[in-house]
Amino acid sequence: MASAAPSILVREIAFHVLPMETRFPFQYGIASMTALPHLFVTARVQVDGRDTTGMSSDGLPPKWFTKNPDTTFEEDLPEMIAVIRNAADIVTGENTQVSFFDLWQLLYETQTEWAAENAVPPLLANLGVSLVERAVLDSVCRGLETPFPALLHKNLLGIRLGELYSELEGTVPSDYLPAIPGKEIIARHTVGLGDPLTETDVIEPVNDGLPQSLEACVAAYGLDHFKIKICGVLDRDRERLRRLHSLLEASAGDDYFLTLDGNEQFTDMAAFREHWEGCLEDATIRDLLTRLLFVEQPLHRDHALSEEVKSGLADWPGAPPLIIDESEEEIGCLHRALELGYSGTSHKNCKGIVKGIANACLLECRRRSNPEQAYLLSGEDLANVGPVALLQDLTVMAVLGIAHVERNGHHYFKGLSMFPRDTQDSILASHGDLYRYHEDGFATLRIDRGRLSIASLLEAPFGTHPLIDASRFLPLDEWLPSG
Repeated sequence: MASAAPSILVREIAFHVLPMETRFPFQYGIASMTALPHLFVTARVQVDGRDTTGMSSDGLPPKWFTKNPDTTFEEDLPEMIAVIRNAADIVTGENTQVSFFDLWQLLYETQTEWAAENAVPPLLANLGVSLVERAVLDSVCRGLETPFPALLHKNLLGIRLGELYSELEGTVPSDYLPAIPGKEIIARHTVGLGDPLTETDVIEPVNDGLPQSLEACVAAYGLDHFKIKICGVLDRDRERLRRLHSLLEASAGDDYFLTLDGNEQFTDMAAFREHWEGCLEDATIRDLLTRLLFVEQPLHRDHALSEEVKSGLADWPGAPPLIIDESEEEIGCLHRALELGYSGTSHKNCKGIVKGIANACLLECRRRSNPEQAYLLSGEDLANVGPVALLQDLTVMAVLGIAHVERNGHHYFKGLSMFPRDTQDSILASHGDLYRYHEDGFATLRIDRGRLSIASLLEAPFGTHPLIDASRFLPLDEWLPSG
């Protein structure tokens, strides 16, 4: 029987920023990221009458939450900050002690109404919900001295699944999620549109001690799962996929798997099908795609959940498994996607913890009632880095039962080198299974045989043992993005 959910009251939320630069450009969709602000959210919360503090963080990347090619990142950033501030104002303005789930419902519903009134896209609005949700969740874990997996198993968050998906009425998360999360996660390596594939492709060497080309990454990390971004131009994609086949056959051997990321490059299913079948005309690419697990978000978010998709997939017997990512903007989008013929969705912490839990439970419920059908919940990345965001993200992935997760933050950023040495030391002391010191003296992910060990994360309050002192970074009010 689940224990009673504790009452919580959010006293204060503070914001600090640490600007970060990438090792080399990360090209995805219409964006090429070379730098971003990393935002820390610190929440002071009362849990059953006891004061405690928790934290969340995220990088704020260009052109993911809103894919508008007509604006600059500097123009988009104030709106991103505004949605985060609004979410914080909602929870700090609530003076009644409630359960975590009741507070989350208030936050989610109030933020959704505010976003509709102010023409803010739901995906962006939910970034604010998620950052606040995670900081409060970390506070609850610390206040109760209970790791997140146990907190969820006992339903100390008070989640009522039936209020999110009616077919889950009368059930709790532990009815569907793994009783014991796995202590190891497969790292699915991102192959960005501009990433060098071989050492000879490296035009501007970074020379920072970490691998740069895909060839070097496979050798250094022992990778066997890959996420390949496609650009939507048939000739370019075919040439790159042929090269990838040759490289992976030589470096990763026969036992490797891949996913493709369409990054919203297609306006309708007919256009994606034409592109897909054009790729399959090549025997080398056909062989490569025998290792395909799924295709992620090929259609632009404006079209991905339209009724046209249903007929397009129904008339396409050879369609690959498709999942949504950017289109999973709010509660109910997964249900809509499944009705249209998609196989599932992605989880990223930036899209929401409670929402991700509900999605995982819905998909497991569907698997049990329809075992011959494949239902997919993938783990994807948003250039996550430690010492907070990455660790919380990996923790949730494991709790949801996701076996392989796209990881690219360690690839595009130089480990934890941007943090003070004592911060790196504290992370190594608590999470030496996940991090190691590089020979050049900075903390970096420990990837062995393409796997990440996360046992210490599952024993921490919410992913991270030490509570980082974010006040060492720039207060948000004092931070101005560089031109």
